[in-house]
Formats: sequence, C-alpha cells, structure tokens
Amino acid sequence: MKLKLKTQFREALSYTKESSSYIYSVLWIFIASAIFGLAFKSNLTFLEEILKELIQRTMNLNTQEMIFFILQNNLQSALLSIFFGILLGIFPLFSTISNGIILGYVLGRTLEVSSILSWWRLLPHGIFELPAIFISFGLGIKLGFSLLVKNKMKTLKTRFYKTFNAFLMIIIPLLIIAALIEGILISLLP
Repeated sequence: MKLKLKTQFREALSYTKESSSYIYSVLWIFIASAIFGLAFKSNLTFLEEILKELIQRTMNLNTQEMIFFILQNNLQSALLSIFFGILLGIFPLFSTISNGIILGYVLGRTLEVSSILSWWRLLPHGIFELPAIFISFGLGIKLGFSLLVKNKMKTLKTRFYKTFNAFLMIIIPLLIIAALIEGILISLLP
C-alpha cells in the first residue's frame, strides 16, 4: 500500500507539473480579476450582501465547525470546478474570475478600514488554499479542453483519471491544511 501511495503521489505531481500552463493561466486570470475587484470596488457593492450572508452562516461556529465549513466549501468548489470543467472549462473559468473579483473587493474594503498590513492575515492559509484551488481550476479547464482534441474520449478518460488522482493526492491534503490553519486563526480573532 505504501508503495502504491508513493506511485500515485508521483503521478499526481507529474500530471500537475505537466498541466502547469493551465494552472498559471488560472493564476493570471485570478490576479487580473482581483485587480479588477480592487479597482472597481465602488461598482461592486452588491457583493456586500453575499459577504454578509457568509458572515451570518459562520458567526456562531466553534473552531471545529469552522474548520469543517471551510474545508467543505473549498472541497466543493474544487470538485465542482474539476467535474464541470468538462463543459469546455467554462465553470472553472467563471469560478476563477468571480473568486478573484470577490478577493479584490474584500482587499479594497479592508484597505478602507485598515492598513495594507491587514492583508498579511490572509497569507497563512492562502499559502495552501490558493495553490489547491488554482490546481483544481486549471485541471478542470484542461479536462474541458479534452473535447477539442482528436481522440476526445481517450484523452478525456486519461485526463479524468489523472485529474482525480491529483485531487486525491494533492488538492485534498492542501485544502485540509488550509482549513485547519484558517479555522484556528479565525477562532483566535477577537
């Protein structure tokens, strides 16, 4: 079993590296979207309702519940982007743009009431969460692009297996670490 896990992890790592152009594309789209959200925050005030609803849902959660909520939310986002990526990558692309805009908006609103130093509070969990999300979105887009090649079904089948393996071996562990860090940090806030 140990050898099999090592092999599965190596395959997942190899496929993730092989898919780096998709993952980096997602990263750049996310950054551009975040800059857009930051620059046009005054036009995006409708996001305030979404954020208030999220705060209401998480307000009375204890540390374990918060960790589970964060993990469940991130796993759902990653998994949906992978599976619905099959539709020409539209869902993960939309998720990348919307998440980037929301982050940019939140960063802009935070800057209005605090200093840029408050952005550093996002860093500890973002180190693990963002790469996991970028990988899942990138692999979802790559999966969708399988429909644009000659051997569609064979390519789709191979990429689906490799993507799911990367989900199990790389994305889930990163999201677990991110949820633990974020849930504990949130519980420590006054």
